[in-house]
Amino acid sequence: MGLFGKEPLAKDQGRPGAALGTGAITLAQNFQDREGVDLAFQAALDAGASKLKQPEEVFWGGYSGYFADPDGHVWELAHNPFWTVNDDGTLTIPDPE
Repeated sequence: MGLFGKEPLAKDQGRPGAALGTGAITLAQNFQDREGVDLAFQAALDAGASKLKQPEEVFWGGYSGYFADPDGHVWELAHNPFWTVNDDGTLTIPDPE
């Protein structure tokens, strides 16, 4: 889980200046690689999602993009090279050193 202020969250979503309401959240899904992000992003668009931010390299060293589903919920699709996505979809996050 990551916590953002509303202004930084809107900027990260590719919507700087968007008025996010109380309780604004982003649903996130992590992938084993960038290709998985790209494939899922395109599948979401093909299913009727609206592109907010094309997947790209991001400041923290990963790769992510955002879309809104037809009900307006914002999703982030991401690859974090510092985490392991296991075959069952769970994450292994390394202990901080």
